[in-house]
This record gives sequence, structure tokens and C-alpha cells, in this order.
Amino acid sequence: MARRKLEERNIRKLTRTGRGRSILVTLPIELVRELGWREKQKVTVRKIGKKLIIEDWKK
Repeated sequence: MARRKLEERNIRKLTRTGRGRSILVTLPIELVRELGWREKQKVTVRKIGKKLIIEDWKK
């Protein structure tokens, strides 16, 4: 598989999972590492206008 151009690295597709009750989007590994996030870490998702905000889950 060819590498994406630098300007296209943050373009992602939505993928249906399981029986169609959830939608999956992959995050660029560079951004996940920069934030210090780990696999199976809890995050919160908020909708503001037409945008989704994904943040670290605070207990």
C-alpha cells in the first residue's frame, strides 16, 4: 500500500462495526502518541454544532 501524501494523512473514512450500531473512525497514530493516549483508554465525545470533540475522559 502506498503512503498517503502529507496533506491527505488526516483524511479518514467512517466504517460500520458489528451489527451496524456503531461507526468507527481511526485516528492518526502521530496525534495519539502526541496526546499520550493508550489503547483501550476512555475518551469522551461531545457534539458542538457540526463538529465532534474527542477528549481524554476525566473521572
